Amino acid sequence: MVENRCASDKNRLYSGQECPHQCGAFSNQVHQTGCSRHLSAWYPGPWVFIPERSLYLMGRFAMAGEDEIRRGLCTDIYFARATAVLDAEGMNPEVSMEVTAAVLPDTPAVFCGLSDVISLLEGVPVTVEAMEEGTLFYPGEPVLRISGQYRDFARFETAILGFLCHASGVATAAAWIRAAAGEKKVFSFGSRRQHPAIAPMVERSAWIGGVDGVSNTAAMPGIPLAGTMPHAFVMCYPTVADAFASFHMHAPPEVPRVMLADTWCDEKRESLTAASNGAEAVRLDTPRSRRGDMDAILREVRWELDAAGYQNVRIFLSGGLTRNDIIRYRDLVDAFGVGGAIANAPVIDFAMDIVEKEGVNSAKRGKRSGRKMVWIHPDGTRVLLPATSPPPEGAAPLLFRFIEGGRVIARLSTSQARERVLTAIPLLSTQEAR
Repeated sequence: MVENRCASDKNRLYSGQECPHQCGAFSNQVHQTGCSRHLSAWYPGPWVFIPERSLYLMGRFAMAGEDEIRRGLCTDIYFARATAVLDAEGMNPEVSMEVTAAVLPDTPAVFCGLSDVISLLEGVPVTVEAMEEGTLFYPGEPVLRISGQYRDFARFETAILGFLCHASGVATAAAWIRAAAGEKKVFSFGSRRQHPAIAPMVERSAWIGGVDGVSNTAAMPGIPLAGTMPHAFVMCYPTVADAFASFHMHAPPEVPRVMLADTWCDEKRESLTAASNGAEAVRLDTPRSRRGDMDAILREVRWELDAAGYQNVRIFLSGGLTRNDIIRYRDLVDAFGVGGAIANAPVIDFAMDIVEKEGVNSAKRGKRSGRKMVWIHPDGTRVLLPATSPPPEGAAPLLFRFIEGGRVIARLSTSQARERVLTAIPLLSTQEAR
């Protein structure tokens, strides 16, 4: 194995054969910014330019940073190889590409993740049109369109789809769970089921999807935080009564007194202990393997609390809940803490395809050519038409321009995105009841 270091960066290690552009770097490992030819052309062959920083050798955690993503260095290698060939041929066609999903985990789905796409493409010489975040969409409808010279944005496709697929999946799951819960509160408790680097995205998407609060402290400002105690906290004390009394005494007054009532004993016994120590609500997080008949447990806890004079103490249910669980128990509890059903939601399987090249409609096999517009009538019916078609009478467009020639011309509001979803919850509730 031959080892050397890039002449422009003495602290980075490379191995293999020397770069033909005489920058002093070697291939087959990680190529740095020392070679301007690599930066500008993504040279094909064995010396393909790949991310500037070795994530596993140089980073503390196995994750891409903002700089890698913003510079298009977190991408599928075939974009690097393909754009290098196009560059060698002097080809950079003007194209329009649309993002669509042929199949959805739930229909309709909720569009989310556009804020990150705008941050990514700001300053890139493209025009971006998209649905607003929080908009419902259906299979085959374009949610986003990018127009520009292909090589200028090709390397960002991986990140664009990643932003949209994951965030839209989380927001969609949250919205359908919000609809299933009816008037009962729903909280996102699942960020621990995902890499911590994306916790803010998970919680923002869940909030847009309609949850009433989230658990992760990295959530963006303005999103309410929810959560009081883990089982480990209760186990630190000699008795559950000691744990509940201590929490009631020392937790800030604005923190709800929600006591976890299933650590050591029968749920009804710990619920009564919690109620006698100032609990506003008791949370049952009984593992699925120990639950038995959860319906009966919930009814028993409610009965005993009422019989003891604690009619105002609410019941909060968490622990591996699915949408079907929420439907099953929503008449027995006052709130739900939902983990993996939101955070681990199926991603939306978006694809990004050319629909126009050099002003001429063009699409690959299985895709509809031409730029398109989705129109919605006041009664909620939707129409998909070529973008050049006259608008249907009384209908409103659902795609708007956010970036023009690299300049951001419209900003997004998380609160407005959330309001769009909350406004649409009755439609989802109607479909859920079918």
